[in-house]
Amino acid sequence: MNPPNVVVNHAVTLLGAGRTTPKAVKQALKFAPILFAADGGAKVALDMGLMPEGVFGDLDSLTPEIQAKLPADRLYRFPDQDSTDFDKCLRSINAPLILATGFTGQRLDHELAAYSSLLRHPEQRCILLGEVDLCFLAPDTMRIKLPARTRFSLFPLSQCRVDATGVLWPVNGLEMAPDGTIGTSNETTGEEVTLRVSKRKLLVILPRTHLQAVIEALTGGLNGE
Repeated sequence: MNPPNVVVNHAVTLLGAGRTTPKAVKQALKFAPILFAADGGAKVALDMGLMPEGVFGDLDSLTPEIQAKLPADRLYRFPDQDSTDFDKCLRSINAPLILATGFTGQRLDHELAAYSSLLRHPEQRCILLGEVDLCFLAPDTMRIKLPARTRFSLFPLSQCRVDATGVLWPVNGLEMAPDGTIGTSNETTGEEVTLRVSKRKLLVILPRTHLQAVIEALTGGLNGE
């Protein structure tokens, strides 16, 4: 089955069935007012009084009663069990930005699978929102303005070479790998942070309070996008 191609000209909030809060969803909707859900995330949305514009997945987490509350033309059912519902969403949604919440913080295997999906879909500008942090797949190059002493963590999902300025501990042509050198718990110096990667295999992890700065950095027409 070919995945649907749902084209949206605005930023999208994507809600999963994992741990999230109304505050986190409200924050996401402030920047991305169009709501989609991944399978059981539709029930989370309805419980918050929200109606998703589309629901993607095998829909095995939705009871018939919940499905009856959703317009049939907004349900995108996938029969395959070879990918997660989050991955199905990334394959199907064509939007300038996706803010995803409800995909981290409960089951570790689901959270790791979400990071894997980011890696498999580098064409998507997708920011995963956790309870404390956010993370995204680093573009080829980026610039971002952050206050001094902001925690700025880099975690490679595969081997890649990384250059960064504006951080306390130097990152100059550093070869990173998940079983080698990683870059967690670095800090910003207060200057503009620049980042360049040889391959799009690197996660950037920041406090969620800097969501607006991340959105501006990822959607500002940067090189490599």
